[in-house]
Amino acid sequence: MTKNTYTEMRNFRELLDESPYIFIIAVAGDSGSGKTTFTDALRSIFGRDLVSTITLDDYHLYDRAERDRLRITPLTYEANNFELLAKHLAALKRGETILKPVYNHQFGTLDEPIPFSPTKFIILEGLHPIVTPELREHIDYSIFIDPDTEVKYRWKIDRDIAKRNYTEEQVLAEIKEREPDYLKYVFPQRAHADNIITISFSKFHNSLYPPTELKYAAAMNLSRPQECVRDINLNIDLFSLLSTSDMDFMMKCSSKVIDGRKFRQIAFDGELTPFTIRKIELSIEAETGVYPINIFRGRDIITATDLMRLILAWRVINRRIVIGE
Repeated sequence: MTKNTYTEMRNFRELLDESPYIFIIAVAGDSGSGKTTFTDALRSIFGRDLVSTITLDDYHLYDRAERDRLRITPLTYEANNFELLAKHLAALKRGETILKPVYNHQFGTLDEPIPFSPTKFIILEGLHPIVTPELREHIDYSIFIDPDTEVKYRWKIDRDIAKRNYTEEQVLAEIKEREPDYLKYVFPQRAHADNIITISFSKFHNSLYPPTELKYAAAMNLSRPQECVRDINLNIDLFSLLSTSDMDFMMKCSSKVIDGRKFRQIAFDGELTPFTIRKIELSIEAETGVYPINIFRGRDIITATDLMRLILAWRVINRRIVIGE
């Protein structure tokens, strides 16, 4: 490790330790769209002592039975307590402990509130984290997860069967019921996001995976930052790609206009070796001072979504360094 890298590492760690600033990351998207998947890298890098998560489902006003009786979905504005959420975010920004409500997904009930104290990073995940100006006022970085419809439905079916005691028929019925509300109440948040992540099925098929396992392409659409600490070098090992690997891989960078805004899109499809992505991790360590970064240890194959998660982590780290304090 170079002396310069060591100094940057110490300075960033000291910044986190000494600063009272609470950095809030909003991750918006439909139920089952992969929000947690893309923020796991942040938890892995910084650890649970620095990163905590608030799930916006906890701010539902009604339990599952009441919503059924009222014939509303949790995607509607009136089914959620945004006013309380905004007050809680303001309190957390001040370093105060809140009494956070709890929604029980297994039974669809509202449990007793619990104390929640702020960590240096708070991830706000859910359907509506940037839906009002009052909520956006407290957000330092916002992400909208926008998978293709077929991908989103597949993920939601798999998750709700495995974790929420639903049958596939129940999930499909809920998807059909919720879609108009998603387009009306959740999707418009995309126009306010700093970062839009899209996911589609991969164009490649790899013999190392069983045919039943789905693979994905991922693209990150980034608004142009006002400030940037330093560029990250994406060191792709051409020798590994051309000589020692049979895996297919594609990377593309282009300009996009989404919701009337200009973005730079970086897109990945296919798979890489762990050695290739390890070099990118080392680059992020050297450029940001965050150390160590080794979130894919023990993996045989690195996917396009894995690489996107790592770049997202860099983007958040960079924003936090810019804020300073």
